Amino acid sequence: MDERQEHRTLEALGLARAPRDHPLIYPGVWPAESGLLAGDLLLPLDRLTHPGRSPVLAVGSNASAGQLRYKMAVLGITSPVPMVRTRVTGIDVGVSAHVSRLGYMSASPVDSPGTARELFVIWLDDEQLAAVDATEPNYDRVVLPAARFRVELESGEVLDDVFSYVNRHGVLHNGGGSPRSHPGQRVLIAELLVESPALRRLFGATPEEFVARARADVRLCERGTRLFAEEKRVTCSGLEDLRCG
Repeated sequence: MDERQEHRTLEALGLARAPRDHPLIYPGVWPAESGLLAGDLLLPLDRLTHPGRSPVLAVGSNASAGQLRYKMAVLGITSPVPMVRTRVTGIDVGVSAHVSRLGYMSASPVDSPGTARELFVIWLDDEQLAAVDATEPNYDRVVLPAARFRVELESGEVLDDVFSYVNRHGVLHNGGGSPRSHPGQRVLIAELLVESPALRRLFGATPEEFVARARADVRLCERGTRLFAEEKRVTCSGLEDLRCG
């Protein structure tokens, strides 16, 4: 590794920690700019579009270079992944109505006409796409039609029909029926525990307790997921119709 590459390691860029190992940092630190994830390096990109690969919108930890590196490495995939900053109109980031066995509450895209967010598109080859699909057991991969959702690159180019992952459990609402925004893991878990005595009995009184108990007991995660539905805290993401599109 030459001196220039040493400055492009995930460690040097502050991107190495993965939410799977540090749940309270979820969705993880996202890159400050577009780049090519190549093992432990995030290298400059020479182009923003990648024909022959599938563009996938990342709203949660799939935009974390550390998390994405792990997903590839665990299956022995060494090919690089382009990560491209985009401006997305029509999508906001909500909260999946399930407790992840990794100890956090995952992000989930929600239909939000007129909302514009700075997100990432990751460009995956067939092997990488299958690998990421396998890590998303609570989601269905769907196409976000360009006629309804605008995905604009830094160059001004607009992408057609980007993929995204729609949650099978629905999303948490804000108390008024609209999808709740994801404020970051520590703040979110603290709010959820304050709002629900039953959730505190299951997972403890602090975000740290929540994480520890969730990671230790898959059945407890399933019970927490059912509790959200029982307490009528779940609503639709607004994207369910795309499963049949």
